[in-house]
Amino acid sequence: MTTAAVKALVALDSGVSREAVQAALPTGTGGIEIVGVVDGIEETWSTLQATPTDLLLVACAGYSDRVLFLIDGSVKDRPDRPVVVLSSGSTNGFVQRAFEAGADDFISLPETSDRVGFALQKAVARKRGALVASGVSQAQLITILGPKGGTGKTLTAVNLAVAMAEAGSRVVAVDLDLQFGDLGLALGLAPDRTLWDLTQSGGSLDSEKLDGYLMSHSSGVRALLAPTRPDQASAVTVEFLREVYAAMRASFDVVIVDTPPGFTPEVIASIDNSSHVCVVGMLDALSLKNTKLGLETLELMGYDPERINLVLNRADTRVGITRDDVETIVGRRPDVFVPSNRDIPRAVNEGLAIVSVDPKSDAARAFKALAGYYVHDNGGLEPSEPRRRKRFQLLRKG
Repeated sequence: MTTAAVKALVALDSGVSREAVQAALPTGTGGIEIVGVVDGIEETWSTLQATPTDLLLVACAGYSDRVLFLIDGSVKDRPDRPVVVLSSGSTNGFVQRAFEAGADDFISLPETSDRVGFALQKAVARKRGALVASGVSQAQLITILGPKGGTGKTLTAVNLAVAMAEAGSRVVAVDLDLQFGDLGLALGLAPDRTLWDLTQSGGSLDSEKLDGYLMSHSSGVRALLAPTRPDQASAVTVEFLREVYAAMRASFDVVIVDTPPGFTPEVIASIDNSSHVCVVGMLDALSLKNTKLGLETLELMGYDPERINLVLNRADTRVGITRDDVETIVGRRPDVFVPSNRDIPRAVNEGLAIVSVDPKSDAARAFKALAGYYVHDNGGLEPSEPRRRKRFQLLRKG
């Protein structure tokens, strides 16, 4: 199994020499990939929100309050992302302040690219080691994505969550369809407390506080439900979601996020925080076209294709499209084919999952196969191996 490259973003403070910084950057060896060099601290912050990054390098000419502010904000936003400072000027008093703000290492320039690359690898390894020791890194975050509505994202989220809970994982599901979420309905849970209620609670967010806003399903799955009214959706910001995800990953083994159609800022933030993305489509031309666009968008975002699973719902529907056609249209073969099952709507109406109601059915076996991709994964520090594993094709014959 190969290790995915660490994606690093470089921020240049005013007064620092771009040429001196670029001369010190690793040249693509050692597992560090420079995905961008951004002039200005404010521009860097907006780029961080839109670009998946595993490592932040902040270059400055000496003491800089702007740099300290960026370090502090980045650490609060993504505690799992290491921050390394490159300084070409006087470091008197600045080194200590940088570490107090949350920097993981401090490098004085000029320095060779080999030594800088080695220092970056050590910073990443130390951060990951600390997260493993604290248990945070063991939590997976799986975003269920479907660019077109009605493909069965919520159905997939529910059955994946229950299947993983039955396999012994501590699972929490989040309904990110902030205006018209149905996760609570599919789980048979009354929305007594929702994401909106959590935003209105005030104060800092931690695991203990979060627990008071999670609903409990009979399978053991906990759920954070969407607001009950569309006008409450605006209270849920991207920054707040990042805090919620961090708190969940500190308390659970698996976080499953059910998303609305499209790439909204909230969906992009979830993808950015994900260890895996599960793309859900259906066997019709419109859905497959949008599924292809969704996969292409993930590629443009730089998301690791080895961490993407493709699920085809109602895959035995006779509409004149074959499995070979699906692969031709989408550009890859689905990992899991979920057949139609007349018991699924009945199970949904009862707030149950087909994996529990009829565990021996082909549909249940397909969802359990999907769970199998994640159940034994190591929490996202190494890529999963969906391309190397046997694809599950559970369709009724005849």
